[in-house]
Amino acid sequence: MNIHLLAKTAPLPIDLLLEADPSLELVKEYCQKGTCYVAEKDGNIIGVYVLLARRANTVEIMNISVLEAFQGQGIGKALIRDAIKNAKVAGYEWIEIGTGNSSINQLALYQKCGFRVTGIEQDFFIKHYSEELFENGIQCRDMIKLTLRLQSQKNSLP
Repeated sequence: MNIHLLAKTAPLPIDLLLEADPSLELVKEYCQKGTCYVAEKDGNIIGVYVLLARRANTVEIMNISVLEAFQGQGIGKALIRDAIKNAKVAGYEWIEIGTGNSSINQLALYQKCGFRVTGIEQDFFIKHYSEELFENGIQCRDMIKLTLRLQSQKNSLP
């Protein structure tokens, strides 16, 4: 597997991005402003993430997705590690990621990678998405924000 920057002229892996965020409008907006990285295996894109600068010292992983057939194989963790590496190289002090209150597997993964819960934006998904979202039998209502300090040795990945 090879993780690399997606060329600006290359088409976005929209279907894969929409697996993590069902709003085409939002996906296009943050992909245009951010930087898209892809994981390829045998010439096929199997994973993706998007980094977007939020403040002078903070970058956010706006979207991270792995093809269903490749989930559970450590690719998500590899994508997060790559995002952390790229954020450090770019000189950011903090990296953030947000997910829904119903995204149980994602919450576990992000915390295993050293992220800590730093906030909850209540009713985020109610306000920003026209359709109700459900995952794991739970309505996705609130955005859980997690943050990792990049300069601290205590936050190194396992």
